[in-house]
Amino acid sequence: MISVEFLIMTLVVVLIPGTGVIYTISTGLFQGARASMFAALGCTAGIVPSLSASILGLAAILHASAIGFQIIKLAGVLYLLYLAWSTWKAAGALVLKDEKNTIDMLRISLKGFLINILNPKLTLFFLAFLPQFVPAQAETPLVNMLVLGAIFMAMTLFIFILYGLLANSIRAYIINSPKITKYMQRAFAVSFAMLGAKLALSER
Repeated sequence: MISVEFLIMTLVVVLIPGTGVIYTISTGLFQGARASMFAALGCTAGIVPSLSASILGLAAILHASAIGFQIIKLAGVLYLLYLAWSTWKAAGALVLKDEKNTIDMLRISLKGFLINILNPKLTLFFLAFLPQFVPAQAETPLVNMLVLGAIFMAMTLFIFILYGLLANSIRAYIINSPKITKYMQRAFAVSFAMLGAKLALSER
């Protein structure tokens, strides 16, 4: 049976603005509702490797390997800085058009996927988070963790889509203002850079 505590904690964790949330919101603002849904799908799919590693015990190896952890973390930092640079570079040059004709949805999902898969701390988070909600007397703890992981992913997808749709709802207010668009893009670029710096300076 799924505990209320798990549902509440999962909701809190998912609601906290992180890299995936910022990416989904920025996509909803500048590229529309449909694009934000693909961003949410990509970010959610990026959870699968970390979740699988945690459930299968591979996260313990990552935790014990300082070199492996640092390599993955460096890749994540570089990718966040790339997102910051590309977003800043595009500031003021973005034209908001019909999303059905101008957006590469696969590329949007891939970016969201990479954001999460290149964050080694996500694997360690699941390793520490999920076992807390598996009963000590559980006969099949693996099944329990798979169910908990599936619920976590479902809630992530739902909340991220909601964030994207909310962002899209105010899209009309910026679509006719290149100045506002430019400043908002730069704000997101700075956010990505700050998240990259936070990841780079974080300890295990």
